[in-house]
This record gives sequence, structure tokens and C-alpha cells, in this order.
Amino acid sequence: MGLTVGLGAGASGCSGSGVAAEGVNGAGGEPVAALRQAADTLRAAGTARATTSMEMATGGTRVTIRGRGVYDFGRRLGELTVVLPADPTGTPEHRPITELLAPGALFMKDRGAGVPADKWVRMEAATASDGNLVTGGATDPYAAAEVLRGTRTATYVGRASVGGTAVRHYRGTADLAGAARAASADNRAPLAAAAKGFATAEVPFDAYLDDEGRIRKLRQRFSFVNGRQAAAVAVTSTTLLHAFGTAVDVTLPREADIYAGRLAEGQGAPAD
Repeated sequence: MGLTVGLGAGASGCSGSGVAAEGVNGAGGEPVAALRQAADTLRAAGTARATTSMEMATGGTRVTIRGRGVYDFGRRLGELTVVLPADPTGTPEHRPITELLAPGALFMKDRGAGVPADKWVRMEAATASDGNLVTGGATDPYAAAEVLRGTRTATYVGRASVGGTAVRHYRGTADLAGAARAASADNRAPLAAAAKGFATAEVPFDAYLDDEGRIRKLRQRFSFVNGRQAAAVAVTSTTLLHAFGTAVDVTLPREADIYAGRLAEGQGAPAD
């Protein structure tokens, strides 16, 4: 697709629309407030298993990148195994990419593009035009939750079920610039970069919160203009969280294990 992302290239059933808001604890509440505090609720929850998908569409082409792993919301560290889609041209499939998510940075192994197999590529979130919300083919779960701090409008759609867990379905729109101002220190610069780099700073979303206010499913829609083409690229990023309290052990690479050279042409470059 010629995308600028670093890797290359349904909502559950619910009922009603615009139903009166229902608070995260069952008492009367306001959707915007519930969504803006979702990131803080995840930090309090500690850890979780995460499943991600990122669908990118431009023109008549559509590809989906999938990931699976764990995330520690307290330490802001996660590990995902990301699988690229099969190449319709017959090019051999890329082996799964290991991604380490850290405050303000993304580390990728088995990245390809001329990087030795035993080396990691480091990318700085604040220097990516998308704030690293789509660069790695998966949105950092905590960054995705912090986007909701910029929620401007939201409605309570109704009760639903995600992975067998009862949830409240909210639909709304968040503003990336507002999210950046309210975000944690590590995410302020990346979200501000995304607000400027995307085709629009508005992010439509569907969020599914359990009765404790924890995000169980979050679908966000981004739009950006690829430098190689005039048409906007539509990106739908979906994050599923479950098994809260699971053990998470993420160790970041040593400096000696980080690739210092340049990536192959057209594949971007590691951070300085």
C-alpha cells in the first residue's frame, strides 16, 4: 500500500442509541467523564493481556496487522508479537515481529529492512508524525486509552458483551490536541505530534468498559495522508484487554543490542 507506517505497508452486539448515560459503577454518570478517566482506571488495574488489530485502507486496498501480548499499565511497558498480512504478490511472508512498548519509545526485533536478526530498532514516539499510534502496526494500549482523555462528545449506546464479560458501550469523538494536554508526561509530545500529523485531529471511537470502568475493547479510527499519495489512509485500530492481573515481565534492550545503522530505502530510519 505504500503506507508510512513503520511495519510496511466489530463492535459486539449492542442495543439502543443515545441512551441516558449509565455510570461506570451502575449509578447515574456522564459518558465523557467515564471515558476521560479510563486511562487512570487501567493504571490502577495494573496489568492485562492484550490483543490488537490494525486495518489500513486506501483506494481499493485493505490490509490488517494483528498482535498479541501483555501490558503493564503501571510501568507503561508491554510486549507484543505482531503478524503482518500475507503478501498477495507472492513475496515470502515476513516472520512475526517482536515489539516492546515503553514510555515514549517502540523497540522492534525481526524488523527486516536490512537489520541484523539479533538487533533491535528503536523508534521515538514524539518524532513520528502519527505519535506512534499507527507506526508499529499496533497502538500502545495506554496511549490508546490516553486518547480518550480528549473525549469531546460521547453517548452511552447500551449493554454489550466482550469475551463473555458484560460491558457498557460508548460511542464518541476525541480530540488529539485536547488529549495531549491532559495526557501523562510521556504521551504529551507523541499525542501532540499526532494532532498535527494526522489528516484530522478528531478520532471517532467505540469504547467498551466493564463495570469497574476498565477498557475491555477500544476501536479508534485515524486518518492520515501518506506522503507518497494524495488520498488519505483510513486506519482502524482495535485493542482488546483481558486477564487483568496477569504476570508481565518486560526487559528493554541494552544499548549494544540496538541497531545504529540505517534501514533499507523506503523503510524509515531508526531514531538517533
